Formats: sequence, structure tokens, C-alpha cells
Amino acid sequence: MSDLFADFAPPTPQAPVDGPLADRLRPTTLAEVVGQDHLTGPEGAIGRMVAAGKLSSMILWGPPGTGKTTIARLLADAVGLRYAQISAVFSGVADLKKVFAEAREHGRLGRKTLLFVDEIHRFNRAQQDGFLPYVEDGTVTLVGATTENPSFELNAALLSRSQVLILHRLGADALNELLARGEALEGRPLPLDDAARAALVASADGDGRFLLNQAETLFSIELPEPLDPAGLSALLQRRVAVYDKDREGHYNLISALHKSLRGSDPQAALYYMARMLTAGEEPLYVLRRLTRFASEDIGLADPQALVQCLAAKDAYEFLGSPEGELAIVQACLYLATAPKSNAAYKAQKAAFKSARETGSLMPPPSILNAPTRLMKDIGYGKGYAYDHDHQDGFSGANYWPEEMTPARFYEPTGRGFEQRIAERMAWWDERRQTS
Repeated sequence: MSDLFADFAPPTPQAPVDGPLADRLRPTTLAEVVGQDHLTGPEGAIGRMVAAGKLSSMILWGPPGTGKTTIARLLADAVGLRYAQISAVFSGVADLKKVFAEAREHGRLGRKTLLFVDEIHRFNRAQQDGFLPYVEDGTVTLVGATTENPSFELNAALLSRSQVLILHRLGADALNELLARGEALEGRPLPLDDAARAALVASADGDGRFLLNQAETLFSIELPEPLDPAGLSALLQRRVAVYDKDREGHYNLISALHKSLRGSDPQAALYYMARMLTAGEEPLYVLRRLTRFASEDIGLADPQALVQCLAAKDAYEFLGSPEGELAIVQACLYLATAPKSNAAYKAQKAAFKSARETGSLMPPPSILNAPTRLMKDIGYGKGYAYDHDHQDGFSGANYWPEEMTPARFYEPTGRGFEQRIAERMAWWDERRQTS
């Protein structure tokens, strides 16, 4: 049994004794939250706000089961705010009006409200705009939780009034800590051998709630002896990665696969992929990693790489195992033998960095949309050069904000299809200089 189990004192239960294990193990202080020290620690954004005794509105963005709801509850207690919670899945305009009215009434009595909105991205744009006056006048301190990218799902106005804080998937240490707390609360160890315990942790994919639900199933049954990985998989009806005698795990194997692909070694790549699939790894997880590789390490050097991966996903979903696994093999071999380029990956990082630094600079007026007469009267779209009207379909116009010097984010390599792209870009650059 782990040292964590020996040292951990069960917290005071916050749920009925027959409630779900995940609820009974909810932390009672921010210090008990696992896996998010970059936010809740003394130097983290949340830790600093709590130390100062003042919260700003925030959006907690992270995968399921990483502690978003727990952190919101504990934040209210930590700074003495009244806690209110709604879910965007089940709430509408009437519910919001009621919450804001109650918050305003409590504010008159001297107690501010922390409003936690779960799945905030489910509210439409108009509903999100409805939060703005209450956030601005301090009626509520908004803490929204989302599993989706806030840049795409939340209004810019709401984002500008909130800090976006990113929660990480729980790592193996944090997940093992949760299991140890569950064992302490139940007063007995999980009926697993070391390899099965590691497989259970890996199968959670960073989701603490899922892990505790699986653990609760294991606690509910009596077993004559601890389960091995195969027994665990059969019991839970879930494929879990099997760890070999060297304890080489899931993340080591996916790293080896990725680096073998990058190094253009199809034999090694195929070996590591086979290791994962025969150990019981989810084929769709492998396909997700291959698809990411196609964009990160090949990109436009061979645009068909991404197409091959998506076709392999469709083929696998259509055929299932084991027939569909041949399509995954085909995609793996294609990636390993394709020309390599990380130019698109580097371009993304550079462009995103520039976008964050330059804020909300307006595009030049000539390329702004002008659907109304007023917009046309103030210069929107004036002087736009329609490229198809120019020789070779190229005007050489400037498309950058007037306050910004044109930048170069994407630099194609001379490998594969990118060689042709580089030639086109050089030709366009030359024409821009002479236009």
C-alpha cells in the first residue's frame, strides 16, 4: 500500500455516507485540491487572489474531472463570499434574472456573491451578454467553468472582463493521491496488484471523477485476490493499458511512437504502435495522436498526411477491431515515410503570440466589410483591390493593420510540397515589392 494511504487522514465528509465516493472526497480547502498547484499554490493566480482577499471574475477552462466545481466552492469560502451556482445546461433567462436579483439583495445587506456557472459555453451570445452589467457593477463575481476553448465559445466582451485560468489534466501523481484518499476513507486498499493499479490510473486519462467512480465500483465488490490488468479490464469492461515487467507506461510508449514517426523510422513506429494496441490501448486514442502528428510534424510538406489519418479514423469506426486496425497501420506508415516539416506548427505559435501581443488592432479600412451605407460612408471597403481583376490574379495589396509591420510566421521548408509553396510565396513577395 502507498505511503500516501498511510499518511492521509480522511476529510470530514461533505456528502452522505452513502453518497458517491467522489462527493465524499471533495476537498475542504484549496490546499487539498490535487494537480492544480500552478493555480492554487502560493504563486498561482488563485493563490495570490485568496491571499489578497479579493477575487476577480474568471473562467476556469479544463478537461472534465479536474476540479473546476470544487475550486469555485472553495474560493467562495476562502474570501467570505456567498456562493450561488447554476448550470447553463438547465438554466434559462428566468433563472439568471432570479440569481442576479438575489445577488443584488444580498449585496445590499453587505454580502457579495460568487456566481459559479457550470458549462458556461452552453449559454448563447445574448445570454452571455446578460452577465456584463452585473459583473461590471460588482453584483456578482463570476466564475465560469468550461471544457471548451473560451476563445471560440465565449463573447469577447465577457472574456475581457475575466481572467482565463487553465486547469491541467490530472497527472499520475495526482490520480494516485486521489486513490490513496479513497482507500483511507474506505479503510482498505483497492483489490489491485501494482500493474493493475497503474493501468487503472492510465485509463482515467486525467479525469479524477472518472477514476474515483471506477474505484468505487472496485470497493463495492469482494474479491478473493487482487486483480491483475487483464482481470481489471474484464471487470470494468474497459480496455486498459497493460504495463510490462519494466513498468514502461502509456506516456512513454506514445512518446516513443511520436519520436519514431518524426525520425522517419517506419519500423520502430509500427513496433511502438503495436505495443500500445496489443496492450489494450484505445485505437481512437492512437488515431488522435497520429492526427496531431500529421499537422505538427508534416503539415504542408505533405497535405495528404492529415487526410490519411482522418480516413483511417473513418475506416476504423466503420470496420471496428480487428479489421479496422489495418487502416491505423496504414496511416502510421504513411506518416513515418512522409516528408517532415514543423513550419505550420511554428507558424501557429508565432501567430498566436503576435495576436495576444497586438490585442484588437483593426484591419485596414479597405478590407473591412461594408454591409450598410453608414459603413461605406466612413470608409469601410474603400479602395479594396479585387485580386481577380489584376494580372495573374494578384494585387499585392497590404492586408495588415496600419499600426503593425507585416510579419512572417510561416516559413515553408524545401521539403515535399512545401518546396512548391515556398516558390509561390517568393514570387508573391517579389511582386509585392514592385507593386
